Amino acid sequence: MAQIFWRKGTRLHVGCRFWYLSIRYFFKYDCCWYLHGTCVAPNKIRKIIGITKAYCTRVGSGPFPSELLDETGERLRKAGNEFGSTTGRPRRCGWLDLVQLKYSNMINGVTDLCMTKIDVLNEFETIQLVNSYKTPNHPEDVELPFDLSTIDSIQLKQFDGWMQDVSHCKNFSNLPLQMKSYLKFTEQFCQTKISLLSNGPGRDELIVL
Repeated sequence: MAQIFWRKGTRLHVGCRFWYLSIRYFFKYDCCWYLHGTCVAPNKIRKIIGITKAYCTRVGSGPFPSELLDETGERLRKAGNEFGSTTGRPRRCGWLDLVQLKYSNMINGVTDLCMTKIDVLNEFETIQLVNSYKTPNHPEDVELPFDLSTIDSIQLKQFDGWMQDVSHCKNFSNLPLQMKSYLKFTEQFCQTKISLLSNGPGRDELIVL
């Protein structure tokens, strides 16, 4: 592997692991870093692309600050087909949590984001993002607490929905203004550029921003 990286050209190394979903999910030290098993030095990596959905999901128990236990959560589940591929078990759904996403980017050295399933939000009149927590010691905490179970409530940033199909969009200029606002806020909060945007289930439905 190390010899391959010394050759000229670009190499793509894929590490498939989900941040914050290990047996340690109650605390904030999980990391998706994988280089220790590849014989590749960190200084050989030019770009680290983190992948996130345009909303949050998880399977099983554990803290989920932005979980929606109402009709909106059910709409997300159905629109995104968020059911286990083998068991058919419904996944828990909620708004995208920018506090967690920013922290994940930081500890994993993410340089760019790929946001998937933005089309799932096409028919939502309003869309929200988590931008802070209320904890016992902080009424408006924009940092991830050590123990997620200490979160009393979340603060949300609301956006108008774009209410239209975006599968025809091929570049950033084609995107609805409401979606641009949603993406820009996410980038600014997380201090990470969204370089790739999936606007449909097809392999060719990917916008390079």
